[in-house]
This record gives sequence, C-alpha cells and structure tokens, in this order.
Amino acid sequence: MSAKRALITGITGQDGSYLAEFLLDKGYEVHGLVRRTSSFNRQRIDDLYFKKHKDAWLHYGDMTDMNSLLHVVSVCKPDEVYNLAAQSHVQISFEVPYYTALSDAIGVQNLLESIRILGLHSKFYQASTSELFSGAPGEAPQNEKTPFKPRSPYGVAKLYGYEISRIYREAYGFFVCNGILFNHESPRRGSNFVTRKITRGVVDVVQGKQDHIPLGNLHAHRDWGYAPEYVESMYLMLQQPTPEDYVVATGETHSVREFAEKAFAHAGIEVRWEGEGVEEKGIDTKTGKAVVVVDPQFFRPNEVDHLCGDASYAKEKLGWQPTVTFEALVSLMMEAELKGEGTL
Repeated sequence: MSAKRALITGITGQDGSYLAEFLLDKGYEVHGLVRRTSSFNRQRIDDLYFKKHKDAWLHYGDMTDMNSLLHVVSVCKPDEVYNLAAQSHVQISFEVPYYTALSDAIGVQNLLESIRILGLHSKFYQASTSELFSGAPGEAPQNEKTPFKPRSPYGVAKLYGYEISRIYREAYGFFVCNGILFNHESPRRGSNFVTRKITRGVVDVVQGKQDHIPLGNLHAHRDWGYAPEYVESMYLMLQQPTPEDYVVATGETHSVREFAEKAFAHAGIEVRWEGEGVEEKGIDTKTGKAVVVVDPQFFRPNEVDHLCGDASYAKEKLGWQPTVTFEALVSLMMEAELKGEGTL
C-alpha cells in the first residue's frame, strides 16, 4: 500500500513545519506549497527534513494565483490538504486589508475550486482562528456554537474561508474540517508576534542589547497553547468518519502583561507594574528601570479583548486535549530563546 500524500500550504510557517514533521513521522509523503520571495524564508524546514527526507517535496505557488494551485494540486494529487497559508498578522491586516482578503479568503476558495475542477477526493483542513469571535464580555469561553463577530480584516477574511469551506462540504460533499484554533505558540513563532517579541526582547534586555520591550495592549487576554500539540488536532480531524468543525484551545486565558511577567521571571527579573493606560510600565524591581513600556503604535484599531476556548467537543470526538501549561509554554520558549534556538 502506497503512503498517504499530503499537501501543506504555509509549510514554511510555524504550524506548517511542525505538521510536516508530524506527518513524515507517520509515513506520509509530504508536499509543501511555497511562495517565491527574494529572501529565503525556509529556516523552519530546511534543517528538519527538506534537505534529507526523500518523501518531502516543495512546489512554488501562491494562494492568490489559481493557475499555480491547479498545477500543484494536479501534480500532487493529495489524499489530504492542510491549508495553513495566510496573511496571519492581525494588526498588519488593517494595513493590507485587500491582500489579506485575497490570500485568506479568496485563496481558500481557489484551493477548494482547484480540487473540485480536478475531480479529486482530497480531505481538506482549513485553518480557522479564534479571531472569528468578538471577545466581548460574557461570551467566554467560546465554543463551536458561539456567534462569530470578527473585529479585523484578518478575522473577516478568515470568516469567509470558514464559510466557503462549509459550503463546499454541503454543496459538493467535500470532506472539509474547519479547525478553530486559539493562539498557539512555540520557539518557531515569528518574531513580529507578541509572544516571540516578548521572549526575544527579554533576552535582548538581559544581554544589554535593548533597554525595554515596547508593547501594545497589555491587558488583552488570550488562550495560549503549544503549537506541536495543536497540529496533531489537525491530523485527527481528517481521520474521523465524518467532517466537522472543532474549537481547539486550552480553556485558560492569560494577559499579555502576564506573559511578559513570566518571561522576565524565567530570566531572573522580577517586574512590578506602575501607571495606567499608555503610561503603564513594567519596572525591574532590582534596578528600578523600565523594561516594558506601552507604545500606542502597537494598538489595533479594533481589539479582541478576551479569548478563552472551550475544546470539550474536540476532547470528546477526537480524544485531543492539551498537556503543556501556560507556565511550561513560557518556560520552553524562554529556554529556546536563551540558547539562540528561536526562529528569526
């Protein structure tokens, strides 16, 4: 029996690299979609498998170019498609809303339509997001039945991706699952995301490379889990007898301020907080110097304040539940950062 064949879009990202490892370990033949860029951005996968693994292949393409998707899908003929590609930075989506819509909304349709046109029966995983929810008071924890009300161009584009996936499931009988994954982090997280910005910044402060970390909304609450555990849930969804949509989360919520506090504590720095609003600062209790400051340029025009997921359905149906705690997540990210192992 030949190995299952998987196509992963967004394979150079955090989730894509972990998923590639996971599927290769299970004996899959893994194909990855990569965009042509002038600077090489494959550091997450080059040292893992794609220099040495005979069952791993890369193909050039772009979610905004349906012809390239048709070509790649026709070459791969995947049993499973994991669509992880996206313009995934919420704040940046306010600055490039049109491109975000093209890649995160129309791109999903392009990929689904490519499978339909080619007459394939590929199972399809769509990477959805907790940014579909408003984060309004009284709506936590969020589950599969919580109403969607996105508050950013990124969230709106992802809502289109969610709904068009559902429509292809209902209209054409596609095996499509939407994974509504809450925030999940790792040492491979990009450094322009707040968790990596914090862990990297802590190390730079300790090493004297910068005086402080500038952050936006310190009081935004997120449900943070560990990315390698979350990619397993993607795989499990596509192994079920019928396609459904699932929330994947830890069920705990923590503030950005708490994440910074824990990260500094791991480096031996105790932080106390002074001031309010844009004047709030995190002070090193030993030196009296500000190591965290609020910078308004990092505020979003619209903020999702409070996210906390209820993954009880994923536990019941998939047998999935997280094991890495918030404290353990911060510690393992800090350990990697101190060793210089984080992704640039």
